[in-house]
Amino acid sequence: MSKIIGLTGGIGSGKTTIANYLASLGVPVYIADDAGKKVMQQQEILEAIKEKFGIEIFDNDQLNRAKLAKIVFDNPEQLKKLNAIVHPAVRKDFKNWLVQHQKSALVVYESAILFESGKYTDFDAIITVTAPLEVRIARVLQRDNSSREQVLSRINAQWTDEQRISKSDFVVKNIDIDLAKKEIDNFLKILSINQ
Repeated sequence: MSKIIGLTGGIGSGKTTIANYLASLGVPVYIADDAGKKVMQQQEILEAIKEKFGIEIFDNDQLNRAKLAKIVFDNPEQLKKLNAIVHPAVRKDFKNWLVQHQKSALVVYESAILFESGKYTDFDAIITVTAPLEVRIARVLQRDNSSREQVLSRINAQWTDEQRISKSDFVVKNIDIDLAKKEIDNFLKILSINQ
């Protein structure tokens, strides 16, 4: 039975960089956001989205993700409706993925909303990736076409680092990537000792 590690962190913390590093070490990594995009292409999911949010968010029978994002962004009730459709499908997808990786001693589930979704209770250990606020803002501004206000709004919609840290087993400070990788190497040693 694989040890399942949750990996999380706020927007711009660099959790994807850490996930990629773990994958480079041969650790299977499940990216929940990518899985969410994949399950949203399934016909039954599209039908459920159409039923809840209306035909107007579809262009030529294709889901317009930008229109859907406008509806759910800054609207907790609408986001809850979308999550009620997508999250069970992602859970099912993850279970299937776990079966494919059952021979691995360790697998990682990466999600920005690990705590917000309530899924954090499902893991053997949780790693939270942190970085100073200004570093996070700069990273997001560099990769997205977002304004500083939009980035701050997204940061404020998520749990704080303090909230995440209080429920985590390990914390990686991701300011210097080489030091962050060393922290991950140390955690992997600790996790393998505790198997």
